[in-house]
Amino acid sequence: MTYKDIPKSIVSFMEQITEKCGSEHADWAENFNAAFANTLLTTVKRQEDGTTFLLTGDIPAMWLRDSTAQVRPYLVVAKEDSDLADMIVGLVKKQFFYITIDPYANAFNETANGAGHQTDHTEMNDWIWERKYEIDSLCYPVQLAYLLYKNTGRQDQFNADFVRGIDKLLTVFETEQDHNQSLYSFERETTRQEDTLVNQGRGAEVVPTGMTWSGFRPSDDACQYGYLVPSNMFAVVILGYLEELFTEVSKDEEVVARAHKLKTEIQKGIEEYGRTINQAGETIFAYEVDGKGHATIMDDSNVPNLISAPYLGYGSIDESTYLATRKTLLSKENPYFYEGKFAKGIGSSHTPENYVWPIALAMEGMTTNDKGEKERILNQLVATDGGTHLMHEGFDVNNPNQYTREWFSWANMMFCELVMDYFDIRVEK
Repeated sequence: MTYKDIPKSIVSFMEQITEKCGSEHADWAENFNAAFANTLLTTVKRQEDGTTFLLTGDIPAMWLRDSTAQVRPYLVVAKEDSDLADMIVGLVKKQFFYITIDPYANAFNETANGAGHQTDHTEMNDWIWERKYEIDSLCYPVQLAYLLYKNTGRQDQFNADFVRGIDKLLTVFETEQDHNQSLYSFERETTRQEDTLVNQGRGAEVVPTGMTWSGFRPSDDACQYGYLVPSNMFAVVILGYLEELFTEVSKDEEVVARAHKLKTEIQKGIEEYGRTINQAGETIFAYEVDGKGHATIMDDSNVPNLISAPYLGYGSIDESTYLATRKTLLSKENPYFYEGKFAKGIGSSHTPENYVWPIALAMEGMTTNDKGEKERILNQLVATDGGTHLMHEGFDVNNPNQYTREWFSWANMMFCELVMDYFDIRVEK
């Protein structure tokens, strides 16, 4: 079942935002209303068993990462709308059903129809659309389950699949602290090297650091080095959530102990191995490291990235290393920072050179306390929508009418969340 009409609670919230935007920012309201309604009307498919399947947009599969980000802003409305909360509970249940099938997969089919990348050299099955292992694919469902509990009080998402899924998540994180002991590998027959792992599908060599290994970035592009620092930051945050949930709700001391041990070890790994030196001689966070001395100075547009750390709950906006990192990444020292006639911001190896991503721009806005900077970014996002009143994956900084992905729900909802943030309306953490 899909939404044929916009729920009254959503209409009321859109009217509230429109009023706050007023005549000065009427264009924000126009894009907000289009995007906020679009996700419900085009991507949400409620199933007969009470679960919820979410299309990522123009691809007929559900990403564990994207689906969380697609509904996160709705949590503000779900406090007062039990049916909307039911829809999000159903999504969490679907996410953890998928995780019990395979915690290494990042995207799944609506049914066991064998669609997707079935020719990849890895352990595929008919449920899996793609099996690129990404730490964030396991972090995001925990984040949604936790935020749903915090914002609505709902606990029915913590079912048997949730408990089994958490056990699998913890096992994967523990295993991948020493990737040499892991059975996971991934190869794709392709000329695009970002879509496959080197070293016969094992990825670049790493040594144990306490952090947990990731094959791919949240862009679905391969990691250059195996320890993706922003994803490890996200892991620290959600492991803290698990400590709380399995103390207050599910009451399982073993899970609490495992989560605490992992959190402590990963955090220590970030502190000991996750930093590097920029061109100015300042200590900043690296994007990726291998534990052997190699590090990358960069940020990608996809979240979790380094810019997003305080948004995700890791550290604070005012912390000195974060500020130095942020300044570096919003400069030419980041190979994916682009500046042109119409925009400046962070892009990705996933899209062409000089393409910046609305997701990255929105995150830049949500990790500053400068109201004027938030306003500048919102104005820029609206002015570069290609006349569609929706966000895209990436667009050319010198020609916003050149963009990738006409329909990209994650980007739409990140824009909406920045508008809400500007008016001090935020999901409770």
